[in-house]
Amino acid sequence: MNMQGTSAASLPKPPTPQSAGLALIVDDELSNRIVLNALLKKMGYTVIQAINGAEAIECFKENQPDIIFMDIMMPVMDGFDSTTRIKALCGDTFIPIIFLTAMTDEKALARCVEVGGDDFLTKPFNHTLLRSKIRAMERIRDLHREVRTLLGQREREEEIAEKVFSGAVIAGNVMPEKLKTLMRPAALFSGDVLLTAYAPNGDLNVLLGDFTGHGLSAALGALPVSESFRAMTVKGFSVDQILNEINRKLHALLPTGMFMAAQLVRISHTMDNMILCCCGMPDILITNSAGTKIKHRIPSTGLPLGIVPDTDYLHSISNIMADLGDRALLASDGVTEARNPEGEYFGQKRLEQRLSQGTSQRSIVESIAAALEEFCLDAPQDDDISLVEVPFLPEVLAALDNELPPASNEAIAPKNDSSSPHNSLSFSVTLEGPRLLKTDPVPLLINQIQELEGLKDQRRVIFTILSELYINALDHGVLNLDSALKAEPGGFTTYFTEREKRLQELSEGHITISIHSRLYPTGGEIIIRIEDSGSGFDYKSYISNIKMDSSIPSGRGLMLTRELCKSLAYSEPGNKVEATYAWNN
Repeated sequence: MNMQGTSAASLPKPPTPQSAGLALIVDDELSNRIVLNALLKKMGYTVIQAINGAEAIECFKENQPDIIFMDIMMPVMDGFDSTTRIKALCGDTFIPIIFLTAMTDEKALARCVEVGGDDFLTKPFNHTLLRSKIRAMERIRDLHREVRTLLGQREREEEIAEKVFSGAVIAGNVMPEKLKTLMRPAALFSGDVLLTAYAPNGDLNVLLGDFTGHGLSAALGALPVSESFRAMTVKGFSVDQILNEINRKLHALLPTGMFMAAQLVRISHTMDNMILCCCGMPDILITNSAGTKIKHRIPSTGLPLGIVPDTDYLHSISNIMADLGDRALLASDGVTEARNPEGEYFGQKRLEQRLSQGTSQRSIVESIAAALEEFCLDAPQDDDISLVEVPFLPEVLAALDNELPPASNEAIAPKNDSSSPHNSLSFSVTLEGPRLLKTDPVPLLINQIQELEGLKDQRRVIFTILSELYINALDHGVLNLDSALKAEPGGFTTYFTEREKRLQELSEGHITISIHSRLYPTGGEIIIRIEDSGSGFDYKSYISNIKMDSSIPSGRGLMLTRELCKSLAYSEPGNKVEATYAWNN
């Protein structure tokens, strides 16, 4: 090679060896420290030394070494006590400690590990073996550091996820203070989710979901569920339609083998019935006001959500008549499958026995929570535990009378306002035969009205009027159902069972809904006309009976509609109705 003309300054310099870290040698014998010091410096370590265990602790506090070599037999403090204290100071940080000892007794060597030592080497030590052990400890130390870094990142991500979860899922719930709840996750994130929302007519929907497993992966499914649940509830969709949509969304999003069991309760704004559905969960229990007697038991009749894409939950719906003060108890299987230290399950039987014993002025949830504490003691929690108590009381409902704008009985359009006839909207829709089973037109019509007219403040009252009149036309007009069925024992179940049967068999009949809306500078009015193909009903007697006996479990929706409307008029023979709702800005 021709080196002519090349200066020494232009030649590449050898790389500076990277420091392997700081090593602490703890030994009262100078010769051992000298030999070990020389070896460690060859391996790239910076070395500090101590001559006894007490001095080693002070050196550790001041310098935070990366690796420690500890003798056992030393004055002032031996290596065992020193190692115990240093390991306590390390906390979650892994600092390897290698014992260097002339002892060969098995018990002494075993104690080296018991007090926190990570390895040991007997004196006189073999340099090759010592070098190998140091390299092994370095790999373990580096692995610990990597794991700590990953755990830190995970904790940060979980903090962010928890904030998003709380804001998107939990914060959107309504009336949380009116429901007694116990939500005890088995991990930082719960696979159980509790959602509440009001329908436009003031009904309260409560959903308790239980995803497969627990932790962050299970909790992620709560985001799309909460979005669908709230959006469809606010738009006025029925319980089965809400469950159908959530089921479709979860099936599309969740991996195979992951699903959500669910319990859903709807409290009617008319305070006469509950609509319930249980899908892959323990029975929903309806108790009396004292919580001591089970009046109704709603078993699981539907598949958990997300398993099959085209499941229809209409046939899994139960309708029951409830009395003021009754309570609906929702529970995840984490309650019945909670275990005590002996591995025995809490079980459904113990839960119901606790109910029969009374609650001592406490809520059902508080009473069962106390029973779980007594039973489980300090046994580890295997699954998320969730309990929800929904009281059948008016205060859990949205206050329609306070929140909805009252109907105006005054003339709104000025007589000389020639532009008002041009500021109107009219459309109609007709549903025939099987369409009456498959389609609920009310949410669709309300959304159309709001989109075209922007009637955000009037949405709830218009929904209430339209839904009550449509249900009345369907049930009493097309299906020819008699409301007197509801007054019999078990009447609500009989009524809705017969309703479902007639809907399934429906092959003819129709309902036409016409909407006419006018907006004025000072307000507006909307006229709703509904005509059904039925033979009509004796609406005069129907209304007079309700006025004489307010305990009749039907017709309250029609009475509420009359109160909300400027006018409500049926035409002979009772299959045509026109409602006018007016408002001032």
